[in-house]
Amino acid sequence: MTETAKARRAPRQLGELHDVYAFLEEVRLRPGMWVRGSSLQHLHSMLLGYRVALGVHGIEEPFDFWSPGNQCSFSEWLWGRPGMPNASSLGWATEIERAAEKADRSAMEMFFELLDQFRTTHHDVQPPHRAAPETQQPTVTA
Repeated sequence: MTETAKARRAPRQLGELHDVYAFLEEVRLRPGMWVRGSSLQHLHSMLLGYRVALGVHGIEEPFDFWSPGNQCSFSEWLWGRPGMPNASSLGWATEIERAAEKADRSAMEMFFELLDQFRTTHHDVQPPHRAAPETQQPTVTA
């Protein structure tokens, strides 16, 4: 069995997921199954639906992807990072897609690399183990 096959975990059932980050780990594992065309716009829409469902069902859960005025949100953290604007009305999905296109990289991969950095700095969470032995910093060009 290859090292990559050993490192890859089995997908989980929806009932096993406890928060938005657990859901995003399922997306990371199989992005083509969850997100049409690996579009961050579609992922953003899914996360918006997740946030709406939390509100409709009265579920209290920290949510870093849509928090107007939240200085600790993913988008607030993203603005001003190298290669990103200081702010954008277009949203994090569009700006990451633009940066990935300029860098000739996968927008989905760049998103997850940035998300890992965000979680490490804002939540003291170590990024999940990856199959690749080295960790590559996202290349974002101005």
